[in-house]
Amino acid sequence: MSITGLAIIYIILWWIIFFAILPIDVDRIKTKKIDGEDPGSPENPKMFKKFIYCTAITTILFIIIYLLMKFEYLNLRNIIS
Repeated sequence: MSITGLAIIYIILWWIIFFAILPIDVDRIKTKKIDGEDPGSPENPKMFKKFIYCTAITTILFIIIYLLMKFEYLNLRNIIS
């Protein structure tokens, strides 16, 4: 598979995992109330931690998918046709 195809697979996998991780570890209890702010929004969403976790999980899964494709256990061309 080409570099472009591998990059697209990595990016799509990253976004799927990111949206799956996003609601984890969110504290919705607020210490300060601000007018006009959604009361359900988290005070600290911990985005940097989620970004690091998402990148690590995506990299591990991508390496597994790449190795499966390299040794032809997962052949996307045969699955599509």
